[in-house]
Amino acid sequence: MGFEQATIKVEKEKEFEELKSSIERSFRPESVEQFLKQLGALGLRVRDWDAVVARRVLEKIDPVLGRSGKKASGLYQALTVSDQAQMREFYLSRVEEVDPKLRTKFHKLYQYY
Repeated sequence: MGFEQATIKVEKEKEFEELKSSIERSFRPESVEQFLKQLGALGLRVRDWDAVVARRVLEKIDPVLGRSGKKASGLYQALTVSDQAQMREFYLSRVEEVDPKLRTKFHKLYQYY
């Protein structure tokens, strides 16, 4: 029997879905390269979720979030601790799903050191 992650109920569903949708749009094939370029320009590592939120990368890449007037940091802070952990895990899973060719191109962003 393989590992199966337990399902934890999301408490702040509206904020969670808004932020999750923004991440999904940022990692679409037509957006992900721009997202990675933005991280590189800011000197951020791709797995540094807190820095991505703090430096407003999602707002710059995702036109829906950018036009909404909302900030990823505000949505993230509105979440409960368990919701925040699930969001961080969702983001990191999307980071690992990026096309291997792009990961090679932006290898410095993916390095641990």
